[in-house]
Amino acid sequence: MTAPLIVTRDETLLDELLRLAAAAGVTPEVARDSGAALRSWNAAPLVLVGVDVADETARLAPARRAAVHIVSWGPVPHEMFRTALALGAESVTELPRSDTWLTETLTDLGDTAPSRSLVLGVVGGSGGAGATTFACALGQVAARTGHAVVVDCDPLGPGVDRVLGLETHDGFRWDALCQTTGRLSGRALREALPRRGSLGVLSWYSGGPGSLQAFAVREALSAASRGHDVVVVDLPRSGPPVVEEVMSRCDLVLAVVVPTVAGVASAARLAARLESRPQLRLVVRGSGIDPRHLTRATGVPVIAEMADQRGLAEAIDLGLGPVRSPRGQLGRAAADVLQRVSVMGHAA
Repeated sequence: MTAPLIVTRDETLLDELLRLAAAAGVTPEVARDSGAALRSWNAAPLVLVGVDVADETARLAPARRAAVHIVSWGPVPHEMFRTALALGAESVTELPRSDTWLTETLTDLGDTAPSRSLVLGVVGGSGGAGATTFACALGQVAARTGHAVVVDCDPLGPGVDRVLGLETHDGFRWDALCQTTGRLSGRALREALPRRGSLGVLSWYSGGPGSLQAFAVREALSAASRGHDVVVVDLPRSGPPVVEEVMSRCDLVLAVVVPTVAGVASAARLAARLESRPQLRLVVRGSGIDPRHLTRATGVPVIAEMADQRGLAEAIDLGLGPVRSPRGQLGRAAADVLQRVSVMGHAA
């Protein structure tokens, strides 16, 4: 059961609690008397008891449990703290002063994400390596078995929504998220983003260049992790300090490399800049220099190799995304990476 329990007959307090619950994306169960509240007392993940019924509820001596709070609209009577002890309440909360805390607490109830989502960063080992395309391929393949999202943190890239054919779909972009305040629930973000099936995207509106706001990036990545099984972040090769922070939150950072002399030299520079990150791996696209030589030059292991995929540009132009078939080069490479990362996670 994920519905919080509200126990009160005070219409003003109830209206406020229902408003906060709606903002948090949860639908509570309401009991207008203490006897009715006992039916759901043990099962509810959170119980909010109005000061108007707190005394009578305490007299019924319900089972002691965690996450019980007495809530008041306006100043709390001093004697209510004695009632809180009798009821086993964790706190006596005054509204509207505690609106933010209560909204965040309710928001956490709406998250039904796995206990630990997988966060993958993808960055170009050199210009034109196809990092955005591979990030989108990972998202497409991951969405076959769970909720996945591709987060666009490259303001100068083509836009992950455009690569996946979702640029005309309605939903939140970075522009809207930068105008929001407070905590986002994982479920609310998942349902607000442009999506196709189990795959969502977070990108910019087309037009002028976007910009990353640190507070929005932190909140979006946190909510995305709580609301999805796999989060893929399309990273720029350089950017504001928040990009480094995002990299540090990734379980693995994948650098897509073209195995040419210039590509290897560029990848070596990137690897040197990220040498403090043991979670860095290389994805080789195309043919040329032997991957073993590439690893020696960069000091970074290769996790996957793939040949160039025929018809890739056409598939993207048609709005189909880079993975048209699981047997294609991108589909197989993305599935291989996800499988290897899963094995690495189990080994850890």
